[in-house]
Amino acid sequence: MNIGVLALGRSTFDVEFAKEKLNQCTRFLYSTKYNILGNCELLLDESDVSKEIEKLQKERVDFILILQVTFTDAISSIKISASFKKPIGIWAFPEPRLGGRLRLNAFCGLNLASHAMSLNDFEFSWLYEDPETVDFSKFNKIFEKKRKYSDFLNRKIPNAGSKKAKEIKDKIFSYKIGKIGNHPDGFDTCNYDPEKLRTFCGIKVDEINLYDLFSIAKTVKRKKIEETFEIVEKEIPSIKDVDQEELLSSLKLKTSLQQIKKVGKYDAFAIRCWPEMFTEYGGAICAPASMMTENKTPCACEADVYGAVTQLILQAVSNQPVFLTDIVDMDIEDNTGVFWHCGQAPISMCDPEFKPRATIHTNRKMPLLFEFPLKEGEVTIMRVSQAFGKHKMILCKGTVLKRGLPFAGTSGVIKFEKEASQVLENIISSGLEHHVAIAYGDHIKLLSEVASELRLPILYI
Repeated sequence: MNIGVLALGRSTFDVEFAKEKLNQCTRFLYSTKYNILGNCELLLDESDVSKEIEKLQKERVDFILILQVTFTDAISSIKISASFKKPIGIWAFPEPRLGGRLRLNAFCGLNLASHAMSLNDFEFSWLYEDPETVDFSKFNKIFEKKRKYSDFLNRKIPNAGSKKAKEIKDKIFSYKIGKIGNHPDGFDTCNYDPEKLRTFCGIKVDEINLYDLFSIAKTVKRKKIEETFEIVEKEIPSIKDVDQEELLSSLKLKTSLQQIKKVGKYDAFAIRCWPEMFTEYGGAICAPASMMTENKTPCACEADVYGAVTQLILQAVSNQPVFLTDIVDMDIEDNTGVFWHCGQAPISMCDPEFKPRATIHTNRKMPLLFEFPLKEGEVTIMRVSQAFGKHKMILCKGTVLKRGLPFAGTSGVIKFEKEASQVLENIISSGLEHHVAIAYGDHIKLLSEVASELRLPILYI
């Protein structure tokens, strides 16, 4: 069998570590019985990917293997899939949970690609294994393990809801979201149709220019943010350790969001956070988003409107702040997953034995982000999903374990109600978006009733 290999990566991650993992992978591939085609070098941008596609199109390829070495958006995966009428497989690499930065974040790239594939009717197989320890039997499953997505397309709508669910539905239909900026290219998980959204849940979305937020923030006087500074300093004295000018720029974003909320009467925001927050404004919105979310104005990053919708619904059901988070690792042997975001979890979710820290964005090197492990306890995991082009509510339960930080930022290690191997299979098969919301406690019953009121089928992963 001739296998065409394309290795995807991004320069904002740990390129040296990525190359090390890629070298391990290529050594393994060349040790197999298969004929490996392609240069097996890290492709760091769309131009590199296009050139490699052109080369492989001249070869007799039987199978296309995408190596998800670091996180990437889904543009390359979709382009590769559309360029070859051959079976496609994606192999993503785990990384150790050492408490430092996410050096690869490859699982999130697989997650993003899986959702995009669901929207484009591309079938694919997948593998999530360390190339240093993978064996032939595990690798060979990539030629046979197609995701069983047909199982996820025809879910029944649950039974009629309760009086409480009807009240929550009425509240949901009154909500209004401010979408600030556009979602990044290749983030199909963050796309939305305003009319479809209003038809299913009544939520209105106002489009706000990202540079309007910047303009407002730049007019905020230092005196206006003194109260915010004092509140944060009491919780996190280490804010004195970060660049103070960049810190002030970051805190001004919170004041600006409060102003926009008051004028527009918004219940939540979906905000484009990178790269412009860093490259053109000069401060991170992660901590301001955390503070707004703590005060029950959820903020979804990457302009993820359905992420904000998910937060609003789970917040209404649980009556507490919720955390919109990425799933960044699944460890079958440990039977756990890691839920992470760069630094925007509501601070009430902090492990009480841990003093929250002020930190900078690991890739963009600017403050203000919060850093802490999530407190232990039972959690409900939810997403209003558009996978395969159909609305559904995806639900899961788990327990945050008492562990240290798996990765820098705000993150927690979760043991799911089901085996991690089954949850992993279901995440990919369902085409689940890369953002899910979590709230402490068991809210499955009421969420199911709300889903009934919204005419949403439910998928339990």
